[in-house]
Amino acid sequence: QSDRVLPRNLRQSGDPGIQMLVSTRVRKSPFFDKSFNEEGAWRATVYNRTYHPRGLVEPEDGGAMAEYEALTEKVTLWDVAVERQIRVKGPDAEALTDYVITRDATEIESMHGKYVILCNEDGGILNDPILLRVADDEFWFSISDSTLMQWLQGVNVGEEFDVEIDEIDVAPMQIQGPLSEDVMQEVVGEEVSEIPYYGLMDAEINGCDVLVSQTGFSGEKGFEVYVKDAMENAERVWDPVLETVKDHGGRQIAPGHHRRIAAGILSWGQDMDHETSPFQVNLGYQVPDDKDGDYIGKEALERQKEQIESGEYPFNLKLVGLKMAGEPIRDYAPDFWIVSDPDTGEECGYMTSPWWNPDLETNIGLGFVPAEKLQNETDAKLDDEIYEEDLDIEFEVHLPEEYAEEEN
Repeated sequence: QSDRVLPRNLRQSGDPGIQMLVSTRVRKSPFFDKSFNEEGAWRATVYNRTYHPRGLVEPEDGGAMAEYEALTEKVTLWDVAVERQIRVKGPDAEALTDYVITRDATEIESMHGKYVILCNEDGGILNDPILLRVADDEFWFSISDSTLMQWLQGVNVGEEFDVEIDEIDVAPMQIQGPLSEDVMQEVVGEEVSEIPYYGLMDAEINGCDVLVSQTGFSGEKGFEVYVKDAMENAERVWDPVLETVKDHGGRQIAPGHHRRIAAGILSWGQDMDHETSPFQVNLGYQVPDDKDGDYIGKEALERQKEQIESGEYPFNLKLVGLKMAGEPIRDYAPDFWIVSDPDTGEECGYMTSPWWNPDLETNIGLGFVPAEKLQNETDAKLDDEIYEEDLDIEFEVHLPEEYAEEEN
C-alpha cells in the first residue's frame, strides 16, 4: 500500500456478528419505515450518515442471490435516499460546478445529467456523484458515500462564487431491471420512454412532484425517481411505485452490488477514495484533454497523464477485474482480502469487491494488484487502455475458509 498515506485496514477480522445500534446520531431516510418495518429489511449499513437497507430476502430464502434474480429477470425497487442531494444554485452555479468537477460542466444542458468525479488538489477522488442540471442556474450533486456539502462550502469561502450551497429535501429511489420501463410507463406515463440516458423529466406521482432520470447503479435498464419535499411526500410516492413493481413480479431489494461488480461500476469507499487517482481505477476518461477552465486537481491530473503517456506509470497499484476459484461468494466481504504473487509468495495487493457471478459461473471481483506486473504483460498504457486487454495473469487471493477450496 505504498501509494497511500492512510493504509487500508487489511487485518482479516471477518464478521463478528455484531448488532447495529440505531440512534438519532445517524439519520433515518424518509423511506426507513417502508424498508424496514413494512418490507422487512433485516440488515443495514450506514451510508452518508444514513441507515441503508442491505438485505431484504432472508438467507434461508436465497438471500442476495434471490435479489440478483429479481434484478436481472424482473424489476426491483431500491431505497437509495442515502444519495443525499447537494444543491448548488445561483448566478455562478455553472462556474463553481465547472471548477470542482474534472469534466466540462458548461457542456451539460439543462434537464440532463452526467456521471462526474470531484478531486482534491493531489488528484484523489473525493466523490463520484451523478450530477443533475435541473436548470441553467441549478445543479444537484447526487452523492456517493463521502461528505461533499462542507467541502463545496469550504471551496467557496476562498472563491466567493455567487451561489447557495445546501442539502435539499429530495430523496431518490431506483427502479432497476428489464421491466423497469414498463413500471415507469404505468407510474408516470409513456413519455418516460423518451428520456435519453442521463436525461431528466419532471413528473407527478400520487399528487407529488418528482424528477425522473434514466440512471442507476446496476448495469441493467433503470430509472431513478427523486422525490421532492421528501419528508412529506416520500411514502405517498413509494406506495404506488412498489405496488406497480410487485404487479410486474418484482420486489424491493438492496442495491445490487453483485450486479454492479459485473458491470464494472465502482463503489466509493470500497474501490476508490480520496487517495485514489482516476488513472488507477479506469476513470482516466474523466480527465479531459480539452477542458479550458481550471478545476481543482487539474495540475496534478495532467501531470499524471503526461507521465502515463510517456511510459512512466506513477502508481504502484492498479484496479483490475479478476476471476476467482473457490466456493461461490454470495454476500458482502467483511474484509479487503489479501492478494499474493504466486511466483514469489509475497503479499502484493487486495480485493475490494468480490461476488459470485451466475452468468459466468465463477467468482469475480475488483482488486488492486501491482501495476509493474501488469505492464510486463502488455504494451497497453496503464490508464484506460489496459481494460481493453484480456490479460492472462495469475494472482492468489487469500479467501476465508468458507470460500476457499483448500486451506490457506
